[in-house]
Amino acid sequence: MQLRTALLAAALFTGPAGLAKAVTPADTILPPAVIFATSTGYWEESRADIAIERAPGAASDPAKTQLQPRRGYYKLFSVRQPDKTSKIYLQQIAQADSGPEIVSSVELDEFTQLKPYVTDIRPESSTGMGKQPGLFATVYLKTDPNAESEGWTVLIDEFGEITIEKATN
Repeated sequence: MQLRTALLAAALFTGPAGLAKAVTPADTILPPAVIFATSTGYWEESRADIAIERAPGAASDPAKTQLQPRRGYYKLFSVRQPDKTSKIYLQQIAQADSGPEIVSSVELDEFTQLKPYVTDIRPESSTGMGKQPGLFATVYLKTDPNAESEGWTVLIDEFGEITIEKATN
């Protein structure tokens, strides 16, 4: 019995070869300056949002030339600056057949003006996609490195309007 326990412990600590692969600095997937990130919420276009242009000689059947509405999710992340404060960015990511594609990427200037020390970013829920389009996340930050963190909410409504405000708990 002790031999079996010892073998099991050895297998757990060493693990099968090849399960973990070391990543070289040249293979870096995420820059080290990105300190917090969350993907949360979702968005989708309606057919009215899509501008359809027909090229000369294109099929005259409108059903063949209509584009499908795009849909995707939001990514909210902070990037540490040389002075240890952070800038916070919001990306709109489309779910394409070839994989995720960045639709838009904006710096949230309301945060930049605060010169924040970001301590965390959290989605409203970690249970998966919500039932309604939009985004709700909380950015925890300090404006003084010795102060307590305070929460700021980032809200995107179903119309795509962004609201950033100090959390009121």
